[in-house]
Amino acid sequence: MATETRAVPADDIAEILLDAPAIAAKVKELGARIAADYADKDPVLVSILKGALPFLADLMRQVPIRLSLDFLEVSSYGSSTESSGVVRILKDLANPVAGRHVLVVEDILDTGFTLRYVLEHLNDQKPASIRLCTLVDKPARRIVPITVDYRGFEIPDRFVVGYGLDYGERYRNLPFIGVLKPEVYGRA
Repeated sequence: MATETRAVPADDIAEILLDAPAIAAKVKELGARIAADYADKDPVLVSILKGALPFLADLMRQVPIRLSLDFLEVSSYGSSTESSGVVRILKDLANPVAGRHVLVVEDILDTGFTLRYVLEHLNDQKPASIRLCTLVDKPARRIVPITVDYRGFEIPDRFVVGYGLDYGERYRNLPFIGVLKPEVYGRA
């Protein structure tokens, strides 16, 4: 029995904001900065699932120091294009971070609600330090002030998908970050 393969329609994307080579170059630059800053600290990189997974995978290969990984899965969007502001932890850390240097690795910083919740949750566990690395930052949408220690790209207030970012759990596998056409929002 053959299964049907369905490609992502090219006409779902209005514009490519960040192509694969630009993302790779920025990830390499961020990795070098992180490696220098954490050279003697044995950090734990805490990735926010699911969207940050491609970024984390590429970033950790650019940080040639001793480190460990852990994951949080949180939800604040559901299947919407707007954050609900209500954050839930779906999967908590597997290991304690007390006394550890924590670097939160996130795909996108938007309103700040999700990251404020995550940072407070992690801070309650008494790490030695906590810093934030985000690939994409949309400051025009910020409601909650968040300090970004490692910022990849600042982008305009457009709904983006690709390189881990999704709409309705789709488009994460695109090798670029692009603007999803508004007429697609109802189809996914």
